[in-house]
Amino acid sequence: MSTTPDQRPSAPLPESGRERVAPHLANGEVVLAWCAVDLDEQLQFNEGLMVLTDRRLLDPGTEGRGWREWSVNPSLKLTTTDRSGLGMMALTDADGRLAHWRYTIGRSSAVRRLAFRFDSVAKSIAIPVDVTPTCPSCGAELAAAGDLCEACAPALLGTVSTLFRLLNFARPRFKVILLGFILSIASSAATLVPTGVTISLIENVLIPFRAGLPTDWGLVPWYLGAALASSILAWLLSWACTFVLSWVSERISADLRNKTYKHLQTLSLEYFGGKRTGDLMSRIGSDTDRICNFLSVNLLDFGNNVILFFLTVAYMISWDPMLTLVTLAPFPMIAWLVQVVRVRLRNGFNRGYRAWGEMTSVLADTIPGIRVVKAFAQEQRETDRFQHANDHVVAMNDRVNRVWSFFGPMATLLTELGLLTVWGFGTWGVAHGQVKVGVMIGFATYMTGFYARLESMSRMVQATQRAASASQRVFEILDRAPSVAEPTKPVHPIGLKGGIELRNVGFRHGNRQILSGLNLIVKPGEMIGVVGPSGAGKSTLVNLVCRFYDVSDGAILVDGTDIRSFPISEYRRNIGIVLQEPFLFYGTIAENIAYGRPDASRSEIVTAARAARAHEFILKLADGYDTMVAERGQSLSGGERQRISIARALLIDPKILILDEATSAVDTETEREIQEALDNLVRGRTTIAIAHRLSTLRKADRIVVLERGKIVEVGDHLDLLSRNGVYTRLHQAQLELANGGTA
Repeated sequence: MSTTPDQRPSAPLPESGRERVAPHLANGEVVLAWCAVDLDEQLQFNEGLMVLTDRRLLDPGTEGRGWREWSVNPSLKLTTTDRSGLGMMALTDADGRLAHWRYTIGRSSAVRRLAFRFDSVAKSIAIPVDVTPTCPSCGAELAAAGDLCEACAPALLGTVSTLFRLLNFARPRFKVILLGFILSIASSAATLVPTGVTISLIENVLIPFRAGLPTDWGLVPWYLGAALASSILAWLLSWACTFVLSWVSERISADLRNKTYKHLQTLSLEYFGGKRTGDLMSRIGSDTDRICNFLSVNLLDFGNNVILFFLTVAYMISWDPMLTLVTLAPFPMIAWLVQVVRVRLRNGFNRGYRAWGEMTSVLADTIPGIRVVKAFAQEQRETDRFQHANDHVVAMNDRVNRVWSFFGPMATLLTELGLLTVWGFGTWGVAHGQVKVGVMIGFATYMTGFYARLESMSRMVQATQRAASASQRVFEILDRAPSVAEPTKPVHPIGLKGGIELRNVGFRHGNRQILSGLNLIVKPGEMIGVVGPSGAGKSTLVNLVCRFYDVSDGAILVDGTDIRSFPISEYRRNIGIVLQEPFLFYGTIAENIAYGRPDASRSEIVTAARAARAHEFILKLADGYDTMVAERGQSLSGGERQRISIARALLIDPKILILDEATSAVDTETEREIQEALDNLVRGRTTIAIAHRLSTLRKADRIVVLERGKIVEVGDHLDLLSRNGVYTRLHQAQLELANGGTA
């Protein structure tokens, strides 16, 4: 009976591993399984070893981390997750995660085998128990251990603590922030002076005058002058504080956008395959703008209100402690309301931002594809789709507004009750001689501003949850690690000749095995054609050579060096790519040709265009090389765009050239022109060309035939035809198609 991959026995522990583990084994302790993990916490290559015995799980340690071990028992769980070319193995108990290890997908079989054996050993120690994974917060069942509960995800991830991560961006401008904080304190203190002066004016001038007592009218100009001066000073300090903190917040937001976009550029292709353009645009644009607004407006107002709150309380205590205590009576109720509303708002904003991202994605889909929409008369369908997404945004915002519409008026009601309480207690105190009239009027004045600030502070809940949700969405990008890791000890690709070797190459995407057991040697300067039926793995092969993805098994070597040892950007500078659907950026034709070499001179650009057979049609355009290309190159024909992309590849003078069906989408006459340009492009370069039209590979040194992820035939055109195999079948199918479906 066949066994599953996880049940296959492990190979013997390698000698280097035995030397590290053997001294630590107890008498009679038996090694049951082992696996190699090859990534560290920074997702850099770093070889590690995990060993399972009949008693313990052993981690002999790597550079920077010493020996670790855990006794196997039923409370321990060893789980594995594979996502987008990367995997993580986690050891957990009832209290949470104890340790974790990361690995590339090529190690996943051995890792799962170790986890399977670990589970078997743990179950053999005690009576089996129900191990259905549940959410520690709400108790809901999870699909797998370690998964995030959908119901609790917003509450767990969207917390205010996310905002504290923004401090990393604020740290470089700490001195300016400190200046703004000092200005805020000074401004807040200055705003309290006029009310204090008013109390003194009432007590020392107006009340004595009404009582018929001697009155010093000379104090009035001083009181009024002090109130005027403090008001002007408060205005100046508030202006300076607002300007300084707004300046800082704009730059923090800009730094966040820059870092997010820079990190987005480092992520591997599979990340973008799982994301919608509109959602990513919304995160970098709208979400960072919300964060900036929070930092420059909401946080500034909140900070001022908090400072004024405590200064006002201190000032009131100095005048009348008992009346101050009465004033603060509604505060606990407002604080409780804030806590109740905070959680509901946070969840609502998370749902609202997801709905907004979906609506933006509809725009990102339809606007670039407007020609297809109109060609198939689907305007009404797209309008309905946008309306549905927009209605979803409205529905999510309505849920938030229902919560806030209750909270806002309730906070206002409590503040009004607090103000009435002050007037009532103050009037009673004046009647019994326990409170001075000036103090009561001053308290009423303070309370008008006091509760206004308290209400404003309560509105900070909404702004904070908006900013926290936006920050979470941005940090989700920053926390995503690229699945193609940079080498720990890089080998710089200097003077590459372009020789390529595939050694038992395999690639798996999730549970689907796309390529397996590929072995091929390509000599420097050799042109290799790759053909095969749809889904055979042709594009996957060139993606692996370009290192857009990493192999799951085996290795790809260039000039005898594993390409995983090269720094990614340095390696890709040696590769030129011409795609089936060339992508042109908005800008001039010269800028598009020089995209890979922005410092190229105009003469170098023209030389590349001549070799690509593009110079003639470029000169016929209105502004020649300075003609602006519409978005995605829609103002040019398919053949013209293709020749510009060939010129772009020629200009960087790559050692390795990838042609991904470069002529399949053009007519025969245009194909002939492009083929002449390609002849100039491939000369002296190692070339891997994918083609559906077998006629385009007549000049290839060898043709590799792929079928179901394996190399089934290799040879030149005539040799492959004589074998009467897969290539012959493909060739005959194209002949029948060219002859109108007859053999």
